[in-house]
Amino acid sequence: MVFTYEIRGDYIVYVGIDKYENEELIKCALPQDIWFHVDSESSAHVYLRLKDKDTLDTIPEDTLEDCCQLVKSRSIKGCKLHDVVIVYTPASNLKKTNGMDVGQVGFFNEKLRKYKKITKENVVVNRIEKTKKEKTLEEHKKDWTDYQAELKRKRAKEYEEKKKEIEDTRRSKEEQRLLSYSDVMVNENMTSNDQVEDEDDFM
Repeated sequence: MVFTYEIRGDYIVYVGIDKYENEELIKCALPQDIWFHVDSESSAHVYLRLKDKDTLDTIPEDTLEDCCQLVKSRSIKGCKLHDVVIVYTPASNLKKTNGMDVGQVGFFNEKLRKYKKITKENVVVNRIEKTKKEKTLEEHKKDWTDYQAELKRKRAKEYEEKKKEIEDTRRSKEEQRLLSYSDVMVNENMTSNDQVEDEDDFM
């Protein structure tokens, strides 16, 4: 089973039930999902599904706190400790190599790892646990596929709208330029006609 939770900031997080599902979640995580784990301890893999245009550095503080509290509570040893350090990084930074145990990961870029020290807040954990829902791994994978397709459609629509906006702006500027050019030509014709009339009067 895959557990999903609703946290502050109107975000969704998902967690595997054991290390075997953690292994599957590594494969189907979106590149922009953020992976959380208790540093130097065994724990569940918690993934935060970012909203479009979010980044590792723009996660709201209360959302980050909820993710860290959840992953601490899902660590057999970590949940008993007064405080722990949580490591988090984009899912695209997770690396699997031959010889690694099931659910074990490394990192492509150590500089993309961030850390947060927390102490347990039962009130926060209890609030999050009340939102728990269960899905099969197959359902989760389908949701992932549907989300990818919807995100692709959304970005394609935004691209077309931006393209149209640029074209409309270009066309508007061109029309203004032609109108300005037309005004100049009219003024020049008027000046030319006035000169002819002056010359006729002189004759």
